Amino acid sequence: MRNYADKKELILSQIKNKFCQRKDFSRCDLSGIDLIAVDLSGVDLIGADLQEANLSGCVLTGANLNGANLRQANLCEANLSEASLSEVNLTNADLTNTNLCRAFLWRSQCSGSKLWGASLCDADLSEADLSAATLIEASLIEANLVKANLAGAKLCGAMLLEANLTEVNLTGADLTWANLTKTNLSKANLSQAKIIYAKLRDTIMPDGTIYDPQIAIFE
Repeated sequence: MRNYADKKELILSQIKNKFCQRKDFSRCDLSGIDLIAVDLSGVDLIGADLQEANLSGCVLTGANLNGANLRQANLCEANLSEASLSEVNLTNADLTNTNLCRAFLWRSQCSGSKLWGASLCDADLSEADLSAATLIEASLIEANLVKANLAGAKLCGAMLLEANLTEVNLTGADLTWANLTKTNLSKANLSQAKIIYAKLRDTIMPDGTIYDPQIAIFE
C-alpha cells in the first residue's frame, strides 16, 4: 500500500513540474487527484483513471484523453479545446463553463454531466451519450451531434446554430428558448421534447422540411 501511495505521489509531482519531460501518463491511476489550474496541454492521458479528480481550471488543450475514466470529475472552467476525448467516461462529471471547442468526443459517455454554459463550438459529439445532461445556455454552434443521445437533456437557451443533429434522440429533452437557426434535425426523434419559444429559422426538421418562422410556440 505504501509503494502504491508513493508511486501516485511521484506521478503527481511529475505532472505538476513544468520542467518535467514526461508527457505520457496513459493508463495511470490518478483517481481523486487534485490538479486545480495545472497546465496539462498536450499531455497523454489515454485510458487514465481520473475518477473524481479535481481538474477545475486545468489547461488541457490538445491533450489525449481517449478512453479515460473521468466519472464524477470536476472540470469546471477547464480548457479542453481541441482535446481528444473519444469513448471517455464523463458520467455525472461537472463541466460547467468548460471550453470544449473543437474537441473530439466521439462515443463519449456524458450521461448526467453538467455542461451549463460550456463552449462546444465545432466539437464532435457524434454518437455521444448525453442523456439527462445539463446543457443550459451551452454553446454548440456548428457542433456535430449525429446519432447522439440527448434524451431528457436540458438545453434551455442553448445555442445550436448550424449544428448537425441528424438522427439525434431528443426524447423528452427541454429546448425552451434554444436557438436552432439553420440546425439540421433530419430524422431526429423529438418525441415529448419541449421546443416552446425556441428560435427556428431555416431549420431542417425531422421530416426534411425547412422551418421558416423564427419563434416556435409549440411543445
